[in-house]
Amino acid sequence: MWTSLFSLALAWLSTTRALAPDNCEQVFSICQQPDVGSWTRCYEERITRCRLRLRVQGFIYERVNWTQEAKASPTPQHGVQIPSSALQRSRGAEDQDKVLLVATVINSTFFKLSPPPRARRLTPDDPPRTVLGGVVLLVRAGSRPVHNLSQTVRLTFTHNKQGKDGTCVFWQESSLEDGTGHWSTAGCETSNTGSEFVCSCNHLSFFAVLVNPVLSVEESDAVNLSYITYVGSVLSIFFSVISLSIYIHLQRRRPEKALGVHLHLTGALLCLHASFLLSCFWVWRLDGGEEGWVCRALGLLLHWSLLASFSWTALEGFHLYLLLVRVFNIYVRRYLLKLSVVGWGLPTLVAVVCGISGVYGKYKPESKDVNNHSSSAEICWMSSHRLPVSSVTTVAFPCLVILCNSCMLGHVVFKLWGLRAGGRGADGGGSKKMDREKWMKLWRDCATVLGLSCVLGLPWVLASTSYVSLAGVYVFTVLNAMQGVFMFLWSVALSCKSRSENNSFSSRDPSSQKVMTTSFNN
Repeated sequence: MWTSLFSLALAWLSTTRALAPDNCEQVFSICQQPDVGSWTRCYEERITRCRLRLRVQGFIYERVNWTQEAKASPTPQHGVQIPSSALQRSRGAEDQDKVLLVATVINSTFFKLSPPPRARRLTPDDPPRTVLGGVVLLVRAGSRPVHNLSQTVRLTFTHNKQGKDGTCVFWQESSLEDGTGHWSTAGCETSNTGSEFVCSCNHLSFFAVLVNPVLSVEESDAVNLSYITYVGSVLSIFFSVISLSIYIHLQRRRPEKALGVHLHLTGALLCLHASFLLSCFWVWRLDGGEEGWVCRALGLLLHWSLLASFSWTALEGFHLYLLLVRVFNIYVRRYLLKLSVVGWGLPTLVAVVCGISGVYGKYKPESKDVNNHSSSAEICWMSSHRLPVSSVTTVAFPCLVILCNSCMLGHVVFKLWGLRAGGRGADGGGSKKMDREKWMKLWRDCATVLGLSCVLGLPWVLASTSYVSLAGVYVFTVLNAMQGVFMFLWSVALSCKSRSENNSFSSRDPSSQKVMTTSFNN
């Protein structure tokens, strides 16, 4: 009898302990036990039945009126706005004036990814993305889960200016019941106000924002990249001067419009690298002092030089279009003069308008190294609060130029391939001499395409790789800092072509020459 009573007492104590509410501070550790299974489901169930003894930072646990809209901010970077209709549905059939609202943040490392199903919108083929700030926002209200809300829940995630592309997601458990899951965008819409991501979702759950990972550059790499940029700019200035001399010499021997376009592009690149070094040197000389009118003037000169370089790069592609597409019956009166009005006039107009608007000044791009140490590289450019102007004039315009010139380069490759195919059909034998000539033509075509790629500014395409890997940053820095050197090599190739154009082999192989020069009448 006593044994039976003792067993009943133990059973009653265990049942009472199971039904007793947990301390809110212990819920997370309880749900992280190995035998729990899905810890997120455990956390959602227990967090609304726990008892808060101490006030915890970053943890909102309060009862709100379900007839009014509720707002909460567990951290300064996270905000929650729940409509009254959502609170009413979470209340269920309970006759209470208020419902419990829970909002807190959890480290994203506790969310283990599982192989995603094929049907979800974020596929494994998407680029790898990271959780903004490394934290996940949990929002829970009432005693019942809610979904398919007519009025969406508004979530805000504050970010810095480096956060460009973000996607609002929520945590969806896998069917394996092992605590893993994946991020899904179902029921959530994303908008970016510039300083924060706003998520509009039709349910309550674990929420986060996935962003592109920011490439961290160590301090030693940053120093190396700076030296590469400075040395490359100095070499570009030196070889640009030599290239200008070569182009002027060739222009005097045989005036050609292609040489004139190359001459102007080389001059624009010379101004670009010279103004870049002057801008960096002047900020270093200021040593943290006021920028003054000199820095604003250098910022205007650097912006003008960059726009002029891309303008003449675009005109190189336009000239190539006239050469390859409209080959016959071309007569453009004062051809180079009209190109100069566009190549130099458009950048001058934009720079003057920006100068009158007070755009230029000392620019301080804030960055963080791999150890999360803040650093700044100052330059006379555009002041930070004028960055939208910089995006329009130095991002949108170059992207359009590169896109058009890429199409032109593809057309060049197609033309060369067609000429070579026609030449193979006309050849009558398979001798070693013909094979050697074929390989020489192939190498010549490759050199022509590579040279045209540099002339048309296609190395700027590598700017996209600088967001992916450190190697991409180095390649992009080297190629674009050495633009003057590449123009020098192109001028040397044109000079050698001019000397050997009367050669018998060159007269039989006009295809590569055809894309290197033309002769429009004035």
